[in-house]
Amino acid sequence: MGDILNRKRWVIASCDKDRAADIAENCGIEPFAAYLMCARGMTDEFEVESFLFDTDLSDPFSLPDMDKACERINLALENGEKITIFGDYDADGVTSTALLYSYLLSRGANVDYYIPDRAEEGYGMNCDAISELSQRGTRLIVTVDNGISAIEEIEFAKALGIETVVTDHHQVGDRLPCAVAVVDPHREDSCCEFSEWAGVGVAFKLVSALENSDGYDVLEKYADLVALGTIADIVPLKGENRIIVRSAMAIINLALQEGTLRKGLRALLEQSATTGTLDAASLAFRLAPRINAAGRMGSAERALRLLLSQDSAQAQALAEEISQANAQRQETESKITEAAVEIIEANPHIKHRRVIVVSGEGYHQGVIGIVASRLVERYGKPCIVISENGDVAKGSGRSVDGFSLYDALSYCKDCLVQYGGHVLAAGLSIEKERIDEFRNKINEYANSVERAVSELVIDCKLNPISINTDMVSSIDILAPFGAENSQPVFGLYNMTITGIQPVGGGKHMRLTLERNGCAVNAVMFSTTIYDFPFRKEDKVDVAVRLSKGEYMGKERVNIQIKDIRFSNTDDDKVISALQTYEDFCAGEEFNTKLAVTRELCGEVYKFVKLKQVWNHSAEVMCFRLGLPLENTVNCSIALDVLTELGIIKHSEGGYRLPAEPVKNPIENSRIFIKAQKYN
Repeated sequence: MGDILNRKRWVIASCDKDRAADIAENCGIEPFAAYLMCARGMTDEFEVESFLFDTDLSDPFSLPDMDKACERINLALENGEKITIFGDYDADGVTSTALLYSYLLSRGANVDYYIPDRAEEGYGMNCDAISELSQRGTRLIVTVDNGISAIEEIEFAKALGIETVVTDHHQVGDRLPCAVAVVDPHREDSCCEFSEWAGVGVAFKLVSALENSDGYDVLEKYADLVALGTIADIVPLKGENRIIVRSAMAIINLALQEGTLRKGLRALLEQSATTGTLDAASLAFRLAPRINAAGRMGSAERALRLLLSQDSAQAQALAEEISQANAQRQETESKITEAAVEIIEANPHIKHRRVIVVSGEGYHQGVIGIVASRLVERYGKPCIVISENGDVAKGSGRSVDGFSLYDALSYCKDCLVQYGGHVLAAGLSIEKERIDEFRNKINEYANSVERAVSELVIDCKLNPISINTDMVSSIDILAPFGAENSQPVFGLYNMTITGIQPVGGGKHMRLTLERNGCAVNAVMFSTTIYDFPFRKEDKVDVAVRLSKGEYMGKERVNIQIKDIRFSNTDDDKVISALQTYEDFCAGEEFNTKLAVTRELCGEVYKFVKLKQVWNHSAEVMCFRLGLPLENTVNCSIALDVLTELGIIKHSEGGYRLPAEPVKNPIENSRIFIKAQKYN
């Protein structure tokens, strides 16, 4: 069949309405906001008040070795020693470097910085770079957003007479590096109540400690850098991260209003055509990708120079160059995604496994992680993209909730040169000749654990008549939105589609949805009329996000569709059918009975003939044929049978009849014969 898109299971969050009412009254917040917080598991009033109103930043000296770090840096300042900040090439690393470099420069330090090249050097410290820094006269290295795993490199630096202060936020391994100080909240001996800062958050705590400050006066100077790095690194926006970003956004918007915003960011906002008040989403989707693009498509030093620039003309030139790098990144990412999809679609043994592992010659290493994310969106399961470049290939993977990529790679460590990462994102290097072995091994692991299914959590159901600007305003108290505090998703159920209109030059759509005489307009981005499987008069459920907008001088509610399905759909049955189809194609055993009959194949053939072209899912085909949606597996196999026999053909993303009719007995299909074993 065609693409099995990322079919999510819809889950409606449960909420004790009486408890929510008590929280609203006792905490003095809008009932709707209290309901949403309760639906997200915040049922304790102290927890609610802490989340919404807490402003206390923790003592920076509660981080391990912070006193040692400050002592050594202050000694270097007093003695005029050459200090080099060793950063990283992503937005978190660049903002961390900019923050600490700017601060030390303001203290009159003899300070330099070093950011490794993504393609040539990779992540973290390396001995060649350390040798170069030694030749430059460096006597103290301070790492930001890296260093916790640089055991050998820091020993090498020590042998050259260079001392190191590590500041990092990554997980700690079996050994600590032999640095003067190792400031990492994940150390076993850490006493921090909060530990989920980004790299820039730890750098912020270091500067606060050096200033002997609670952090707010430091935030006044560096709010933009701290907020940008924190949001870009997708760390949880809760606890101290939430306090920092919420405070920082107010400072940033005041600077924007007064015209005192950092020149580099102002230039980048102009390049990205971002206007109006900034929020966390503006930083996440407008600025962070451009900062990251500098390191993905060349030198990240350009992004650092942009953030440090004091000259408007220089900032404009750098912002333009970085925006061009971002456009190049998008083009490169698109081409590699298309190439990867072509390989996946042409190879069922890759497509229908529980973990997709796809490789290609010369894939740009700066974008393969993003490509993996695109593939996860498309196929709804963990995906790893490997760039074959010489004997040792490098890969990057992304996962779905419920499947730990790090654990999966650990299971496969015998066939990997190197690996590392987290639950949902990881990287690896592997000998080119062992890629097939790795594909089999990681799927062996996937088959041994519970199958992960992507879920879409609906914060609450809404009656369309209740949607208004006041309701949307009441949600603002939950901002800033980001990781582990996402923008709420609402469910509009049993809506009738009464209008379908292309917008944005046909790239997007506006739907008119109606229930009980109440009509609302909603936009669905990146979906064309050709791709849209629904039609007027269909009854659907839509998952939406709400925001405030303005039209002809009046405030209104903007409704953005995140997902859509037929009303009264049993997601579990549909997803089970899709999984059975995957297992059938992959040659795995399953217990589900099939009903792939000659009659069903005939129905599917007539359906495609009537439609002339069919480019939607088998789930939608079942609905149009009036079949229970659990028949999705049978319709999918029937499409494969007819395609195998040449009776229909699959090209350009759709099924159609060939120019000349083909007659071929159904019994000639190996797929049909295989399916009969399960009938």
